[in-house]
This record gives sequence, C-alpha cells and structure tokens, in this order.
Amino acid sequence: MAGIGRRRGLDSRGYIEREGALGQVGGVFRPVVAVARDRVLNGFGARLHSAYLYGSIPRGTARPGRSDLDLLLVLREEPTEADRARARVLDETLDEEFPQIDGAGTLLVSRAQVLSDLERYDLGWFVACLCTPLLGEDLAEDLPRYRPDSLLARETNGDLALLLPRWRERIAEADTDDARRSLVRGCSRRLVRTGFTLVMPRWNGWTSDLHEMAEAFGEYYPERAAQMRAAAVAGAGYEPDAGPGGRGEPGGPGGPSLPGGPGAHDVVLRSYVEDLGPWLAGEYARVHGVKAPRPGDR
Repeated sequence: MAGIGRRRGLDSRGYIEREGALGQVGGVFRPVVAVARDRVLNGFGARLHSAYLYGSIPRGTARPGRSDLDLLLVLREEPTEADRARARVLDETLDEEFPQIDGAGTLLVSRAQVLSDLERYDLGWFVACLCTPLLGEDLAEDLPRYRPDSLLARETNGDLALLLPRWRERIAEADTDDARRSLVRGCSRRLVRTGFTLVMPRWNGWTSDLHEMAEAFGEYYPERAAQMRAAAVAGAGYEPDAGPGGRGEPGGPGGPSLPGGPGAHDVVLRSYVEDLGPWLAGEYARVHGVKAPRPGDR
C-alpha cells in the first residue's frame, strides 16, 4: 500500500510528534485564549494542576465563526460537581463574548487519571500528543513516547461497539433539527477517527485532519471510502476544496449524502448506526481487539 514507510506526523525515531503550539494560534483567536487562560486560573486556583488547548485552534487550522475552543483541565483531585459547574459557566461566557468561536468545551480530569496505567494509551496519549500546554506543569514529561501501533489503536478507539447503543438512544431522543445536526457532526468525527486509527499502523503516521484521515482509510478499504469521505465532510462542518483524491466530492455511490434538507440528518444517522458503525466496530475488533473497559462503561 502507498502509505507504508511514510513518516507523516512522526519524528525521526518513529514517535508521534506533538501537534499544536501556542505560536500557531491565529491572531483572531488569541484574545479568546488569553481570556480563557485568566478565567481558568481565577476559577480553579489551587485545584488546577495544568491546563491545555487542543483541536483546531492550537493547530492553526481554526475557522472564525466555525471552530470551537477546546480546553482540557487537569485537577489535582477528582473533579467535583462544583468544578463541573464552573466549567459550564466558563464555556457559556466564552461562547457569548467571542463570536469568532462556535462554542467552547472544557473537559475535566484528574492528574491521577491521566497518569494511570489504564489511561496510559488513551487519555495519557491524548495529553502528550494532541494537547498544547497552556498553564501549569506539562504532564507529557511523565508519560511515554507513542508510536502509531496496534496497541495505541485499540486503546484509543477500540470501544465503538460500546458507543453505538448510546448513539441510538441519543438519536431517538433528538427532537430538533439542531440536535440531529449536532449528532451528525459528533458521530461523523468519531467514525472518521476510528476509521483512521483502524489503518494507522499500516499507514504508519499520524494526522488530525479529518479529510486526510478519510483518505488514509480509503487506501485500505476502497469499498467504504465514499462513506468515510462523506463522514469527514459532515464532521468538519464544511466541504474542503477539491484536490488530489477528489476530497471535494463527499458523495458518490455507497456513501451517505451530506446533511441538507428535511430528514437528511435522520438518513445519515441511521446509516451510521445500522451500517457503517457496526461494520467498523466489527472490523476494528478483528484487527486490533477490544479496548480495556473503563469504570462506568455499560
């Protein structure tokens, strides 16, 4: 396959390079990041161990008015309900004050959880490779280096089968077009990332770009390539410029259409939970095995 031997997103020793940096934050988003930083300090104080940005803003690929602000806060102890309430207020106020972001989302975890053996190749990898330090001591110093191997694939995205019943419940409960649109975007992103990590060890590299992920997946599963390209467009919330590989053409035989029109969200979501999702979960388990269960998994 064409992907074998390449070192995309890897350093000279084959480890995944950390993506994102504060220096890559676009000028229009810098005031948002500065205010978020100050409010995290003021709101969490001594409870905060460290704070990180992740997503398109620290990668320098964010689009004003379309991209959200993603924060990960690592607390010295387990998050409480009061901590979660502060995080919700933080998200709501940032979203209200800054039109250049399309929402804000703050994840709360504990230091012990990040460094636990169970999370070493999931949350630990996420912090070490996909998060940009904003405040405090960088926990990446206490974590290993990571390669794009089958162990990482299993522990990051080997739980799709557990998610599908929850998706079906949420789809049944979604009673507005906005709710269904949000589900399409979230489920699309997860499916594309799962499809990519399915082939990641063979592709031998890393990317966070949904369209690149879909193209990498398509190299190994051409019969499902159109579906994954369509999911990448739906997950990104916009259609990219057409280029090599036809990434501007998300549809095509066998692939769901982009959301747009009465009932279109329902059609896409149904295709995810009845076709693409179950197939992908089964193929993932066959190739990489099943992710170790977490507390609270049903």
